[in-house]
Amino acid sequence: MPEILIINGPNLNLTGRREPDVYGTRSMDEIIANVRAHFEGHATISYFQSNHEGHIIDRLHAAGFGAVQGIVLNAGAYTHTSLAIADAIAAIATPVVEVHMSNVAAREPIRRTSLIAPVCRGTITGLGPAVYSLAVAALLEPEL
Repeated sequence: MPEILIINGPNLNLTGRREPDVYGTRSMDEIIANVRAHFEGHATISYFQSNHEGHIIDRLHAAGFGAVQGIVLNAGAYTHTSLAIADAIAAIATPVVEVHMSNVAAREPIRRTSLIAPVCRGTITGLGPAVYSLAVAALLEPEL
């Protein structure tokens, strides 16, 4: 069975408590459980979260050469600041889909620029927790 890795960056461990008007009230544990239930029997969903840039890069490297079929990455604020994460994505063979629960294009100007988008297979934003399931589905599509 294919495995998809979801990686979340800084502050996403506070989802459900942090800015509920932006990110909703469901915890990340609830969101990941929903994704796992949705793809039960079709894919294994693994999950990693870190508030530390280097740990995210290490996890991308570890998964990026065939260990998983695809990676769903919500890099949080590192999306807009981390050339190092962009370089890590560019260096690996495993496809990465960038996700954001909020519509980053409608937020502060700094959040409108993604350093990682050019090296990702695609980007899904603004649809709340559904972005995770949509990205997993996209990575499981054989014609992509």
